[in-house]
Amino acid sequence: MKFLIDNQLPVALRSFLSREGFDAAHVLELGMECATDLEIAQFAAAEGRAIITKDEDFALLAALDRCAAPVIWIRIGNCRSDVLLKFFSESLTLVLEKLLSGEVVIEIY
Repeated sequence: MKFLIDNQLPVALRSFLSREGFDAAHVLELGMECATDLEIAQFAAAEGRAIITKDEDFALLAALDRCAAPVIWIRIGNCRSDVLLKFFSESLTLVLEKLLSGEVVIEIY
């Protein structure tokens, strides 16, 4: 499973996913911090990556068939990185199941 982590999420999430054995990249580390949502969506689709984001715009792009990459939409408020990582870790099995079943937008909250 391959992931692309969006701007508003910490690089620590990429590190966590990498330690768990996933191919994960963060837009900041790829020099895409100024890329538009559509550019990020196109990059993710071309690379076969699911986008992990807190940005509703990716869910809207998916609804309009303008985002071919799966979207994992994290819907918790602002929190420290350790809280976010714990939350994501607890949701990871469900997220993977939904991705494997073909869901396009996966909301976790």
